[in-house]
Order: sequence, then structure tokens, then C-alpha cells
Amino acid sequence: MFLKEYFSTVFKSIGSLLKGMRLTGYYFTHPKEIVTEQYPDNRATLKMADRFRGEVIMPHDELNEHRCTGCQACEIACPNGSIKIITQQELQPDGKKKKRIDTWVYHLDLCTMCNLCIEACPTTAIVMGQNFEHSVFDKKQLKKILNKPGSKLKDGVE
Repeated sequence: MFLKEYFSTVFKSIGSLLKGMRLTGYYFTHPKEIVTEQYPDNRATLKMADRFRGEVIMPHDELNEHRCTGCQACEIACPNGSIKIITQQELQPDGKKKKRIDTWVYHLDLCTMCNLCIEACPTTAIVMGQNFEHSVFDKKQLKKILNKPGSKLKDGVE
């Protein structure tokens, strides 16, 4: 019984190997039918899937406004602390204090692209970008400030 299963597995494995080698041999003899994309030569035509998780970005509109209220839900949801939001209390014209973001720090080197921060954001202020080339020589370049200088909260976002 044992030997029968053993030899059956060996023959199935050899058959699978030969099937793969047959396909490789076909593409070797028919080079015009190769479907492999050449990297990085195809950057101009490369289209990433919509569900691709490249890095966290904070979109700003043409008036340099964003949707982040500084609630820190994304920071709390992040499993490994790759997000740090520094907030300030700002005095409103009506005398009330309101929290606003001062600096939105994203540590790309710690991020696992799990998408939990995006799901936790109540105002959809952050999204996953399409950039996938993150190689740098200096680790300090992987620390990113996502809110642009002089940016402010978009009117109507609470």
C-alpha cells in the first residue's frame, strides 16, 4: 500500500515536470509568442490592478485641501505603528478649540500594506497608491510626510 502511493506520487511528479518542460520548450522554439512583460521597459504601458496596494497616500485637491480630520483612527488600526499623526489644537472664530493635523508621518519601511488604515479612516482621507518601486539607498527616505506644506482641511469634512 505504502509503495503503491509512493510510486504513484513519483510518477505524478515526473509527469508534472515534463508538462512544464514541454511548455518551456515550446516558448524556446517559438520566441515571438512569449507573453512575459519586460521590466522596466514597459513602465509607460504598465497598468496595475485597482486592488494593488503600493503605499499609503493622502490626496490633496487643487486648493491644497485634504480630508484628514486628525481622528487618528488609522494610527490606532495600524498593527505595527507605521503611522504617526501629530495634531494641534486650533482656536476657532466661535471660541471653540478644534483638533487639526500638524504632521502626518508615514513610515514606509514598517508598513506591511495590510490596508487596515484605509478601512479605518472615516473620511476616506487616505488611499493606497499605485507606486511599487520603493528601493532607496538611505532608509531615512522611507519616512514620508503625507500632508503637504500649508494644506488644510477641506470645508464640510467633519
